[in-house]
Amino acid sequence: MNRVKSTNDLELKERLVAVNRVTKVTKGGRTFTFAAIVVVGNEDGIVGWGLGKAGEVTAAIAKGTEAAKKNLIQVPVLKGTIPHEQEAKFGGAQVYLQPASQGTGVKAGGAMRAVLESVGIKDVLAKAKGSSNPHNLVKATILALSEMRDARTVAQNRGVNLSVVFNG
Repeated sequence: MNRVKSTNDLELKERLVAVNRVTKVTKGGRTFTFAAIVVVGNEDGIVGWGLGKAGEVTAAIAKGTEAAKKNLIQVPVLKGTIPHEQEAKFGGAQVYLQPASQGTGVKAGGAMRAVLESVGIKDVLAKAKGSSNPHNLVKATILALSEMRDARTVAQNRGVNLSVVFNG
């Protein structure tokens, strides 16, 4: 996993994926708290997610954004798409990502779309199977993106020339 160390020089855009209202019943009545899942990215290969919980929605979003900035990864983006197809599973959510030709757009549902647009992917085909829980979908999508490797990295890890990676 390619973690990003410093966030000082990055211009990150935040996207709110979901807000969940949680009710706790006490003898004094009902207490409401909010949980917000937030995705941040610079739309140039860096993305992260965070969960914020607070008594107010705005505070939960702010906490989620701060948590997301501490949890950033680097993703290889080649010509606006991903280098290869990838599957990942987190909890009950399964995601499948496939590279697409230029002009296709981001063909992905809700929570996956927020992650893919935040990382800067312009053309991709994606399918979510199993659970539609936004928390698990975001985590599964980021897991799939973190497993992506471009050809240069593969060649470097194997200690071979770049042409050997493509031609065998």
